[in-house]
Amino acid sequence: MYIIGIAGGSCSGKTTLTGRLEQEFKANGFKTEVLHMDAYFKNPTPTAIAPITRVEYPEHNHPDSFRLDDFYADIDRAASGGGDILIIEGLLVLYLDRVREKLDLKVFVDLQSDERIIRRVKRFMRDRGQTLDEVASRYLDTVRYRHNEFVEPSRWHADIVVNGTGDAGFSVIAGYVCAKLKK
Repeated sequence: MYIIGIAGGSCSGKTTLTGRLEQEFKANGFKTEVLHMDAYFKNPTPTAIAPITRVEYPEHNHPDSFRLDDFYADIDRAASGGGDILIIEGLLVLYLDRVREKLDLKVFVDLQSDERIIRRVKRFMRDRGQTLDEVASRYLDTVRYRHNEFVEPSRWHADIVVNGTGDAGFSVIAGYVCAKLKK
């Protein structure tokens, strides 16, 4: 089993890249499974106090926000399931040692913060009915701090850093993995 980890900031393009790779690998005849770290949020969600404003927010950007034992167990199950490719996608995939040590290819999706916040505003207003002020306040109060604390430093573990807006990263990864597995 070939295991790919895809990490990057909030709204950087991780899920889009993952979906495109999954389709490409399946089209090339590879049995492919995907695990999204977002499926492992704790319920109830822990909260965080913003360091400047002291406002309390649901915490989705810290390792303690996830059911990591379940996440690790599902990674182990999928890795031993007889498939060809496993893609593990999420904010902290390259941050977590226990995940990173299992990866054959480590990918970081990079996108400038101003573009990520615009994508986040559009998504959260459309999908969650939040106002511009709600999305912006949470991003500025907590999300950017967690990004700087956990996500951004994990890029140094990446084998490849790709642009969250282009097709070149997808093409390079898909071509490399398909060629490697067809050998």
